[in-house]
Amino acid sequence: MTLSHCIALSLILCGIGLFGMMTRRNLLGIMLSVEVILNGANINFAAFAHFKAADPVAGAIFPIFVMAVSACEIAVALAIILSMYRRKKRLDVYRLEELNG
Repeated sequence: MTLSHCIALSLILCGIGLFGMMTRRNLLGIMLSVEVILNGANINFAAFAHFKAADPVAGAIFPIFVMAVSACEIAVALAIILSMYRRKKRLDVYRLEELNG
């Protein structure tokens, strides 16, 4: 496996995530698509650290940081989603206008 293979895999994952974000109407589906995009970025960070860095272990810091931020984002987003579902009984982003304004 070469660096170009890892970059291609990262690009494919980011494309799938972007497509999922644009086509999903459900908040949970949008959140999963964002996670796919972040995983593509993690693969990119790890690949460049493995193939180009003098110390490959130092490149593992970025994916760990991204995973920590992602876990915090998921916790906050799930709290918002549960709150909105309890109030409106739906998760369709086009019908939820409570956050506007």
